[in-house]
Amino acid sequence: MSAVIEDTKVRNKTLITEVLEAYPEKAAKKRAKHLNVYEEGKPDCGVKSNIKSLPGVMTIRGCAYAGSKGVVWGPIKDLVHVSHGPVGCGQYSWGTRRNYASGTGGVDNFVVMQVTSDFQEKDIVFGGDKKLDKVIDEINNLFPLNNGITLQSECPIGLIGDDIEAVAKKKAKEIGKTIVPVRCEGFRGVSQSLGHHIGNDCIRDWVMDKSESKFEAGPYDVAIIGDYNIGGDAWSSRILLEEMGLRVIAQWSGDGTLKEMEKTPKAKLNLLHCYRSMNYISRHMEEKYGIPWVEYNFFGPTKIAASLREIASHFDDTIKAGAERVIARYQAMNDAVIAKYKPRLAGKKVMLYVGGLRPRHVVGAYEDLGMEVVGTGYEFGHGDDYQRTAEYVNDGTLIYDDVSSFELEHFVDKIRPDLVGSGVKEKYIFQKMGVPFRQMHSWDYSGPYHGYDGFAIFARDMDMAINSPVWGMTKAPWKK
Repeated sequence: MSAVIEDTKVRNKTLITEVLEAYPEKAAKKRAKHLNVYEEGKPDCGVKSNIKSLPGVMTIRGCAYAGSKGVVWGPIKDLVHVSHGPVGCGQYSWGTRRNYASGTGGVDNFVVMQVTSDFQEKDIVFGGDKKLDKVIDEINNLFPLNNGITLQSECPIGLIGDDIEAVAKKKAKEIGKTIVPVRCEGFRGVSQSLGHHIGNDCIRDWVMDKSESKFEAGPYDVAIIGDYNIGGDAWSSRILLEEMGLRVIAQWSGDGTLKEMEKTPKAKLNLLHCYRSMNYISRHMEEKYGIPWVEYNFFGPTKIAASLREIASHFDDTIKAGAERVIARYQAMNDAVIAKYKPRLAGKKVMLYVGGLRPRHVVGAYEDLGMEVVGTGYEFGHGDDYQRTAEYVNDGTLIYDDVSSFELEHFVDKIRPDLVGSGVKEKYIFQKMGVPFRQMHSWDYSGPYHGYDGFAIFARDMDMAINSPVWGMTKAPWKK
């Protein structure tokens, strides 16, 4: 073990001790389980996860409603998604993730709309089933080209016991369209992660096997699952898959449709991008339909090439040759991007704190540019996420699960990274500290970051963040 790594481990363990000393004894004992320093060779990162956040400790997590409406169902473009409850949740979750979708807004693309049942006090007292019935009729009259409706229940719906399932069944028969009731009240579970699971179960129970698909399957059919097309990510990924000879018969949720979800069970292989949010439905399809699935990573040329080869290994030599052809075709472009940006970024240190797959999947893209991820963690990760993360991070990396604002600020203050990648709630705190920042939930209004085209944009954005002249006009607190 090098002296540098040993010193890093000692420093990081000291930082953990420092933040824990600020808590009452009981809180410190609980938070200690979520903080660790990764030891090379260990099967996971050594932290507890998917546990309820401590009351009074400022968490950066979302709720089950956010997981279902904002992630699993919301990006499906040809369904109208009703935020069933008071207007606030729907307004807050409207248009926050840049899930790009083709089509015309209000005609065949409803992602751009915020639809709510707008609960009032009388609805809380007398129930909202009749109002929901009326809302569904209004939606069908206003937007006749919709292919269905989802009912995303907010907290009051579960508290007063509205029977949204009965309403869904009744109205589906009346209007002849798919209506999916989703019990994703925000108080359920410990984070948005349960909303993903509930959303997956509703796909299983209310969509699959509910209609006859006349789709004729082919030998190279695949489905992209768990790519939300943030900034066009799914489009840039799909290009590579089709260039290697595969036929993408479905992609969801980003730019996805109900018909694509219905025909996914005819795919030969499911390509899972966001493991945390869509592994449930992928496992279901493997068990019920015998469709294998593979988790892939399209961040940075190293991981893209490895993923293309892994995907190709499930098919014949035609697709394997196609994968090599695609890798070779983009090699010159990747070399040019790295030649331009690596000299400007090599040696820079990054700290990440995001959700989904990003705390591990983007590590390789940073390493392709000569950068080092020195700290990472998940908002709503589970144990298997941290097992997968162990394959990406270096010895001595600081690991933090469900990190509080206090903890993250302390870690950044002491480690002094060259870049922080986290969410919009953290962005302005660190920028005011004089630390370059990228919003890694929705690519800071840029993107795509997936695929070879996306890597060029990723490299440009990281360079723009770190090497902007603005940092010469302000100083981090520790530099004053």
